[in-house]
Amino acid sequence: MPEYQQGGPSLGSESTPNENYGKANVVQTEKEFSHDSKNEPELGDKLQITKRIVIRKAELMANQYDGWLLKSMFLFSAFICAFSYGLDSIIRSIYMTYAMNDYQTHSLLSTVSVISLTISAVAQIFFAGLSDVFGRLSMFIVAIMFYVVGTVIQSQAYDVQRYAAGSIFYYIGLVGSMFQVTLMLSDCSSLKWRLLYNFVPAWPALVTVWISGNVVHVANPEKNWSWGIAMWAFIFPATCLPIIGCLLHMRWKLRNNSEWKELQEEKTYFQTHGLVQTLKQLFWKLDVVGVLLFSVSTGCILIPLTIAGGASTHWRSAKVIAPLVLGSLLVPFFIYWESKLALVPLAPFKMLKDRGIWAPLLITFLICFIYMMAAGYLYTILLVAGNESSLSATRITSLYSFVAAVFSPVVGIFVARFSRLKPFAVFGCSLYFVTMALFYHFRGGTDTGKGVIGAMVVWGITSCFFNYPINISMQTVTSHENMATVTAFGLTIFRIGGAVGAAVSGAIWTQSLYPRLLKALGDPTLALEAYNMPLSFMLKHEWGTPARDAMIEAYRYVQKYEVLVGLIFVAPMFLLTFFLRDPPLTEDYGQKLEDDEYVKHDDPITDWIAERFSSFKKHE
Repeated sequence: MPEYQQGGPSLGSESTPNENYGKANVVQTEKEFSHDSKNEPELGDKLQITKRIVIRKAELMANQYDGWLLKSMFLFSAFICAFSYGLDSIIRSIYMTYAMNDYQTHSLLSTVSVISLTISAVAQIFFAGLSDVFGRLSMFIVAIMFYVVGTVIQSQAYDVQRYAAGSIFYYIGLVGSMFQVTLMLSDCSSLKWRLLYNFVPAWPALVTVWISGNVVHVANPEKNWSWGIAMWAFIFPATCLPIIGCLLHMRWKLRNNSEWKELQEEKTYFQTHGLVQTLKQLFWKLDVVGVLLFSVSTGCILIPLTIAGGASTHWRSAKVIAPLVLGSLLVPFFIYWESKLALVPLAPFKMLKDRGIWAPLLITFLICFIYMMAAGYLYTILLVAGNESSLSATRITSLYSFVAAVFSPVVGIFVARFSRLKPFAVFGCSLYFVTMALFYHFRGGTDTGKGVIGAMVVWGITSCFFNYPINISMQTVTSHENMATVTAFGLTIFRIGGAVGAAVSGAIWTQSLYPRLLKALGDPTLALEAYNMPLSFMLKHEWGTPARDAMIEAYRYVQKYEVLVGLIFVAPMFLLTFFLRDPPLTEDYGQKLEDDEYVKHDDPITDWIAERFSSFKKHE
């Protein structure tokens, strides 16, 4: 999953083409949407002073770490924090497979994923809004608390319902921690160096990929998955102390700064109006009603898709029909609320009018959707259909992150020197076709492991050129004040894409796998055991036995459709890359814009295509 951002030392002067690009930079003012209520500017003004105080404090704190030693110390502290949650994420995803196997509900992996991704997507909206009011450090500590509570609940869960409840708290804490680290890195970097700073949380993969398999192997997750999760309740908070220490050190260095003292004397909305009025304003600013309608409707529509199949279909049962009906009925209420009643709509409508925002948002949705389609059940496929050990399967599924960590410094420096993102994104997206083709070809059999390794290597390179730059692309067309909003909304859409992908993947898996197993094995008892407890089943039926061969054939059949769906959606994603804006990357924290402005500039790639198309039309 992409991480982010800001500032670093200059590597030299701009190249000649960038000088020409900069001259074409213009700012164009847009009119507000007609649905915007008169109360919206009034509400915005009430919390805008607090937001500006928080942003200005963040900029002053970033300026305190201006030397290479202090910057290195800050980046290393972010590295340590990312190392912790990155290693935990890899290991916990493996432990979840064993937990579901223990509960005899392996096929509900996608159900838990949908719940977790939906909740975590919504959580990012809250963290974005609250971090602009209460500050990065305060919300980082809140995220750590959610992380610990969720970890404890998961480790002590004895059924899938309680495990899913723990996953909600854990994912809120995880995405909150990741988001705050992202904002802190962004606050300390310029647009030019933001991609390189964004890559910092990816660098721990240089180590975690190789040690995660050993940790899983030594921990013996078949018996000890509970303790393997529980230990992170104290490991993760401990690894957050260095970055918290850096933030406190920045504040200490500012203690005698005159501008800092002035900001400290300025009154926030909370200080002038009290807790009740602040909560009232936050209720509207965070669009609590819209968020609830969105999360409930999304969950009610997607979750039934993952539980309707299995050994017997449940499409006519109340547990499937009722949520689907409720979710569908809530959609028009959500649309009406957002368009007519919400003072601050969930989506930043004014910014969404510009292709510099809506194009990367659609792309982020597809990135996570495609990932869940291709890799949602990849670990199980490697174990069951690829005859890989838990050690090698863990390493293979994590190889994507390792390759991204290897190539990211080079790509980050190239982008900083070239000062453009779009050419890298177009090249990176084209590699998605190669990745999906490899996944399609290697779906089971003796060469599965080698083929998936190749796919993961290409995918890791792709993420450096495409996934990470897409996240930065939205920030390059807006101001520093709006950075948290667009970043959170982008990550929200990213996770919603993952939730939809997990739902579609789960629907294909649950609807297709059991009938295929029954056909291949010819025994309902064996088919049911292979479906509900594949990891236990494969231990009883070794590689090369008829039952195992039948299981491999069923897995190959189902995975074919999983990957095909992902491959189909690569095509529209590739077309969307040409709609990205491509402003020159500068040494500023963000664009110098007012609330009703967006960046409009020359776009060399799109302009070239438009010229060619125009010439072709004239020739015709």
